[in-house]
Amino acid sequence: MITDEKRIDAVLSRGVAEVIGAEELKKRMLAGEKLRIKLGIDPTSKNVHIGRSIPLLKLRDFQELGHQIVLIIGDATGVIGDTSDKTAERPMLEQATIDENKEAYYDQIAKILDMDKVEFCHNGDWLNKLSFREIGEIADIFSVAEFIARENIRLRLDAGKRVSLREMMYPLMQGYDSVAVRSDVEIGGSDQRFNNLAGRTIQPHFGQKPQSIVLGPIINGVDGQKMSSSKGNVIALTMEPNEMFGKVMSMRDDDIITYLTVCTRIPLEEIAEMSHQLSQGMNPRDIKMRLAHELVRMYYTQGAADAAQQAFIDTFQKGGIPDDVEEISTPYIDTLLEKEIIKSKTELRTLLAAGAVSNIETGEKYEIFPEKITKPTVLKIGKRRFVKLI
Repeated sequence: MITDEKRIDAVLSRGVAEVIGAEELKKRMLAGEKLRIKLGIDPTSKNVHIGRSIPLLKLRDFQELGHQIVLIIGDATGVIGDTSDKTAERPMLEQATIDENKEAYYDQIAKILDMDKVEFCHNGDWLNKLSFREIGEIADIFSVAEFIARENIRLRLDAGKRVSLREMMYPLMQGYDSVAVRSDVEIGGSDQRFNNLAGRTIQPHFGQKPQSIVLGPIINGVDGQKMSSSKGNVIALTMEPNEMFGKVMSMRDDDIITYLTVCTRIPLEEIAEMSHQLSQGMNPRDIKMRLAHELVRMYYTQGAADAAQQAFIDTFQKGGIPDDVEEISTPYIDTLLEKEIIKSKTELRTLLAAGAVSNIETGEKYEIFPEKITKPTVLKIGKRRFVKLI
């Protein structure tokens, strides 16, 4: 176990919004106690995005100090659905969807954690075995008033929106997970505070010490809104290097330093210097390029990061064409939608009206998307999308 106080302080501060039970946690870490560090992930989609990488990176910080990582795949909680960050009721997912998604998670998680030292669990193994009596005893620990006091639930009720009893069960399920794995510390996002506290509340009823809680920040997506797969504003770990690099370069300047701090492990001294340079008028693009390079390096290799950076410079700063430009055939607009090059026909109409769809070879800007061509043609759509019509 590593008990260096500076290392411990760094783990408990960098990329951390709040630590609940901080004094007790630091005391146990300094004493060299090997702690069980829990994180639960509901596989509600196939991709892990860098917003979700924040708690995974915090797990790695604890792992590097020698603590035991306990990663719970929420095959039971994922079906029920967590509404902590939702303004509307979240639909129940089919078990088959959860099972398919969780298989896609492992390779992505392996980009961050030493998988040989991770204790993997599936909470369906214990939650699906609870009797109604046991569920009732757990539910009796909490009141309805506590649940509806949560801001997002209160706002829904005030607006006359439906809140199901099922949604009330989710914090109990996540809380019982902490009992099942004997969690010493739970990692989560700040929007998970109520659920994390549920574990801390339930554990003493089962003769366990209440877990400490380390909460990370919720970051914005590339468009400045909260990062969410459903909004399409994420940087996914499954993106190819060039796509990941370009996606980072499209993000808002205001979020660069936050990303550097919580999504990378670049030394804080370097980040402070970059922040100072920005305040002195440095072009944010240059700092953003450092961030993009680092993220590609983290999730691929140094060589992939170098190549992605060069491809970006050649394409977007020197006016070149990407080597891996997507080829599409008729019907072009339907294919653009199918391949998610555009989000909707409305978006395409907006781009056409703005003169943002052009022929790379001739420079012609299209007001109407070409449906017929006489030879293969490369189009630029928006700032960073290219397609080859064949």
